[in-house]
Amino acid sequence: MPTDSQPAHPFRVFLVDDHRVVRSGVSAYLAMVEDIEVVGEASDGQQALDRMAVLEPADALPDVVLMDLVMPGMDGITATRQIKARWPAVEVVAVTSFVEESKVRGALEAGAAGYLLKDADADELAAAIRAAVSGRMHLDPAVARILADSTRASQQTGDSLTRRQHQVLLLIAEGASNRQIAETLVVSERTARTHVSDILARLGLASRTQAALWAVQEGLVPGPRPGR
Repeated sequence: MPTDSQPAHPFRVFLVDDHRVVRSGVSAYLAMVEDIEVVGEASDGQQALDRMAVLEPADALPDVVLMDLVMPGMDGITATRQIKARWPAVEVVAVTSFVEESKVRGALEAGAAGYLLKDADADELAAAIRAAVSGRMHLDPAVARILADSTRASQQTGDSLTRRQHQVLLLIAEGASNRQIAETLVVSERTARTHVSDILARLGLASRTQAALWAVQEGLVPGPRPGR
């Protein structure tokens, strides 16, 4: 019987990277982690979508996809967006060599629940997977700094937010989706989506992740874990 610290089944992970040696290395890392199981792999975004479609009828979809961003064919940002649109419950963690702000923003805005560099060790990789499954975000420290600097540079203020928008902002910071926000506040998903867009516009931010970081900096919530 699983304990409070162990899931009922290992967290299922799917690897997407165009380099076989990288997939083999990550798979070897995760083989040493008791509560994580690699259930499939792909060499590009389209292959990942095709193979996950095969897993779906068997109720064997992964809990988390570890996604490279720069690949031939369908890139990782496009694949992340399509995975989140088709299988919202599947979390995606970007694992890449690049920390450019455009790639960070692109991955997170596509729905990634974390962003790690390929030199991350096994413990950090496992921590990012567990965080994604539990609805939290795990960012490499360098990535967290990029987002924090960008957020501070906007010099936004929350004085113009309504009481309802403050409620929505807190839910965003806790990692809630538009559907979860709608259910919590007993409004339509369309209304929740409108509130999120209005908050980003009023604060001068480009993404939900920046909104969450803003809430952390303002001391409204503990916020997502920015790495180890």
